Amino acid sequence: MKSLTALSLSIGSLAGLATFLAVGPLSGIFFIWAATIAWASYFALGGNCAAAKNTVICSIFGVFMAWYAAVLIASIAPDCIVPFPLMAGVIVTVSVIVTCLAANIPLLAAIPATVLGYSATFAYLLQTPNMLSKDVLLNTDWENPLLVISFSLIVGTAFGIASGKLAAKWTTIED
Repeated sequence: MKSLTALSLSIGSLAGLATFLAVGPLSGIFFIWAATIAWASYFALGGNCAAAKNTVICSIFGVFMAWYAAVLIASIAPDCIVPFPLMAGVIVTVSVIVTCLAANIPLLAAIPATVLGYSATFAYLLQTPNMLSKDVLLNTDWENPLLVISFSLIVGTAFGIASGKLAAKWTTIED
């Protein structure tokens, strides 16, 4: 089978399995949308061992930086002299600058994976009611984005690795 066909079939098959897990036994602790972000990042970064390492480390670093920014945002006092939207914007600005500057450290150099982790975290926090609160951010259950988004990104990277390996096994004809 040609490599594109093999990859398409392996990604499609494993996407079905990932969906089953996300809406079935892992519902609430595994988000398919976050997993596919890491899955795509893995292939965008080269689809090899280094890509897997960079996807996991950098995307989780992005989750951490977004989580930390969210904790600061959730801590803005209601009587703060600076309006909440402006303070939130300043916190995000500084955290994104620090996040990108961290790419000077070789282990954190895959900025796209870091940004994807950061974005996935804020997507979860801002689109899911009542998540942007210190109660959620500082607890140790599966609502905490530090746990649930990181877990989903790691599993998504594993699905990327698996789909690449499965496609390689099914490929018999080079395009």
